Amino acid sequence: MSDTALSMRIDIGICTFRRPELKAALLSLAMVDVPAGICLRVIIADNDQTPSAQPLVNGLLPHLPWPVVYVHCPAGNISIARNACLDNSDADYLAFMDDDETATEGWLTQLVTIATETKADAVLGPVHAGYHDSAPEWMRKGDFHSTFPVFVKGEIRTGYTCNVLLNLRSAHLLGMRFNLALGKTGGEDTEYFTHIHRSGGTIAYAPEALLYEAVPRQRARFEWLAKRRYRMGQTHGRLVADGAGAFARIKSLIITAAKAAFCFIAALLVVFAPIRRNRFVLRGILHVGALSGILGFREIHQYGSLEAVSP
Repeated sequence: MSDTALSMRIDIGICTFRRPELKAALLSLAMVDVPAGICLRVIIADNDQTPSAQPLVNGLLPHLPWPVVYVHCPAGNISIARNACLDNSDADYLAFMDDDETATEGWLTQLVTIATETKADAVLGPVHAGYHDSAPEWMRKGDFHSTFPVFVKGEIRTGYTCNVLLNLRSAHLLGMRFNLALGKTGGEDTEYFTHIHRSGGTIAYAPEALLYEAVPRQRARFEWLAKRRYRMGQTHGRLVADGAGAFARIKSLIITAAKAAFCFIAALLVVFAPIRRNRFVLRGILHVGALSGILGFREIHQYGSLEAVSP
């Protein structure tokens, strides 16, 4: 570890909404390796109408080696919770993980190492999905739920908050907040990281900074994946159209429609190969969502409902 990583303060932000899995997430942080000279703290942002997570958090305090700050920030809008973590952090770095994920021992060390080496404004890590035996075979073998960054021409142009370390001292992040208008639909993190990149910031990748996420049965369905891909496409399409002129929008519509058509035709050609077929179909749905985003259709709601957290 470089000397520049010493005397560093890091907060770990976890946004939660009625998830008992928060207990496992917090206990996993008790086992995380922390390099010498780093002061660690955990921020819990409870996005429920009532402070429902507070008893769980209070009960775990004796088992956690790090200070914990509990913030009640109602209600049902994930951007409010993410911004509460930013507002309550005065550290050098803020890491985000989800309330249904568990950290590996080397998770934080790997994020800090890459941040120190690259001087990036944000560092993403992978999230590996774990499936129940009841999940469809094509889904388990194809690993449709794990999260990795997307590289475009050798660079990362957007990101996610399920595994990230933010440099809060970066000029590209100062004053930035998550869009409240996207707090129920999702896509607020995509927009946030897109703005970092567009402002000249850099996003790096730490492939060994691993988090795990168990996929609940409610999410182990093609319908859930399709809805999520469609919403992701909507966000991408809206960002593509943002500030674009009429000609650029028409060009984007034509290209996106062609991509969607290609994906659906390709799915027909491999109809008896479920992993490849479903990848093409879901990719096609993503492009259909992008079409709706370019056209300005309202994005579907994803957060703040019991359905979103049911096992």
